[in-house]
Amino acid sequence: MKKISFILLLFYGITYGQYAGINYLEINGENTSLEYLLQKYIQIPSVSGNEKVAGDFIKSVCEENGLFIETFGDKNRNFNFAASIFPLSSNKPNIILLNHIDVVPESENSKTEPFSGKIINGEVYGRGAVDNKGAAVMQLASILNIFKNAAIKDSKYNITFLAVSCEEKQGKGGVAYVIENHFDELNPVVVIGEGPTEITSLIGGKFNNPIFAVSVAHKRSFWLNLKREMYTMGHGSVTPLQYANKEMVEALDKLVSKKPKAIFNDLNTDILKTIAGHKKGIEKFLLSHPRFFKPILIPQLRKQPELFALFCNTVTLTNVNSNNTAYNIIPTSVEAFIDCRLLPDKDEGEFIDYIQKTLKNDSIKVSIIENMPKTSPSPTNNIYYQNLSKAIQLNYPGSEVTTVMMPNVNDLGAFRAKGVLAFATIPVYLKKEHIEGIHNRDEHIPIEALYNGAQVYFDYLHFMLEK
Repeated sequence: MKKISFILLLFYGITYGQYAGINYLEINGENTSLEYLLQKYIQIPSVSGNEKVAGDFIKSVCEENGLFIETFGDKNRNFNFAASIFPLSSNKPNIILLNHIDVVPESENSKTEPFSGKIINGEVYGRGAVDNKGAAVMQLASILNIFKNAAIKDSKYNITFLAVSCEEKQGKGGVAYVIENHFDELNPVVVIGEGPTEITSLIGGKFNNPIFAVSVAHKRSFWLNLKREMYTMGHGSVTPLQYANKEMVEALDKLVSKKPKAIFNDLNTDILKTIAGHKKGIEKFLLSHPRFFKPILIPQLRKQPELFALFCNTVTLTNVNSNNTAYNIIPTSVEAFIDCRLLPDKDEGEFIDYIQKTLKNDSIKVSIIENMPKTSPSPTNNIYYQNLSKAIQLNYPGSEVTTVMMPNVNDLGAFRAKGVLAFATIPVYLKKEHIEGIHNRDEHIPIEALYNGAQVYFDYLHFMLEK
């Protein structure tokens, strides 16, 4: 690995002077910036199921910079690799920075090309700019800058950049495959992956200082298929009293119109107590005692779906399909698909009973498509969480760090299910427009955030390597 000369560093420092600390990587023998690496990564489309080309690219960057590579699948839908500061055969306890290569498909009506990687007004645009290529660039930059430090030879830990496929579709060839076939080889002691950013911009209102969230638990995906079969007159000119589509629509209306019950637990009430510290008067008092004032708080929480999702088991109708392309034929069968997200301790059988009772139609068959296992929250009374919190507060003076439960699911859940500590965060400040751009039109990230996030990860790893 080539050493960057002082003159070259000085040149880059002048060019990108506002981004001190984390420096540069090598691509094709040339020192390059984080934003350039992200541009190149974005420009290789890697919609779920087509990860190999992009995966080969980011793996080649790891190889060129001297990391030890282990490949866990080398084809689309099953492209995964580990890039470590020590060989996995060293069997050192492993600090894993987890990311995924795949992205969701492009959105309609985007103002920018979805895989352009263009830089506009100091921000990188394109699918994966945040989720998850931007986060991966932060992680890789932190590991490579740690790797250049000679002090690592005495480290009791290994540090690994683990890139996987199929996260967006929760496919079996990604992290599930890695854990099933290479878990012992990885020897994970903690896994840090994608999660919430600074959260005040998403919540809205006035806050005294930034609040960074670290997810220690997640809701579980529970995907259901609803099916109604009913043979009736087939010609659309005569409307039967009841038919499959009508019954399904009536039942779905009952289901999606029903307000979910709010459930308060230690994880979701912690965020309210944190917010309370930034309020005054009666609002501060109510938020400081959330369980006691549930009747008052719940109507306000319902107005903020992003926040209320932490307090309930959600049901989202994602598709209705009768496989009918003709306008004058009454189909005999219709299916609906609902994306349910369950709180960690919710019983699946009990929830299906709730769905069936709400539908009020025993002829609609309910079957499970996907059911994630229950997991326990990762505890925070350990150096792995404490050093992460310390690194965030070092880089954002005056900020708070709070634990949360994520309403969405990502690959960290597979490690939690194995009893491994797992913490989710992308430790950067993003505006609401950046967060709303994830899985949406014109996904983009400020260049400054790349360096700030990389610095947090670097400081975290530095703290972990300290004796």
